[in-house]
Amino acid sequence: MRRTKTEAEETRNSILHAAERVFYEKSVSNATLEDVAKAAGVTRGAIYWHFSNKTDLFLELYNSVSLPAEDMIAREIETESADVLRFIEKSAGEWLDDMAADEHRQRIFTILLRCAYVGDLMPVLERQQEVDDKHTAALESAFDKARIGGYLGRTWTPQSATKALRWMMTGLCSEWLLFGRRFDLAMEGRDGLQRLFASFRPTAEEPQAGEVA
Repeated sequence: MRRTKTEAEETRNSILHAAERVFYEKSVSNATLEDVAKAAGVTRGAIYWHFSNKTDLFLELYNSVSLPAEDMIAREIETESADVLRFIEKSAGEWLDDMAADEHRQRIFTILLRCAYVGDLMPVLERQQEVDDKHTAALESAFDKARIGGYLGRTWTPQSATKALRWMMTGLCSEWLLFGRRFDLAMEGRDGLQRLFASFRPTAEEPQAGEVA
């Protein structure tokens, strides 16, 4: 009997949800498509109907949730507002709020952190590196706009500010996810962001935006 488009989509979603659970519990390297099929209540043939292999399935899971890099690119970092630093800080804080509240996002990010990117799984790492490069370029452009507007202190370059922010965001989320969520990610993360962005700004001895040195 021919399956309807809706039924096929439901099967595909069931496979993705099962893969998320199985990869989270066993890791991508240790899990098999047989494990996923059993968890989804389908045959391996049904999986191959929708996905070419485990790597294809893993990539689709990766694409199902936006990560920090993709979220912050999507938030119009190239805004024309006067204080670009304030906008970047707000976007980063909102992303931490989303991570703290979204269990699906937490599981996907944990799977990515635990994954051994070797062999057939290299395409997933390459996809992450592609996103990373785009995100880095977008943030450097935003921090450069802040520098031109007089909002970035002289001790920082757009490149160093970008690295500091990215390292902080990655470290916060990695430690929170991998070591038992031992702190309030949203509250303490925002506090850390506030301190970091305060350090980005010019000191009292430096001219402020719009002032002549």
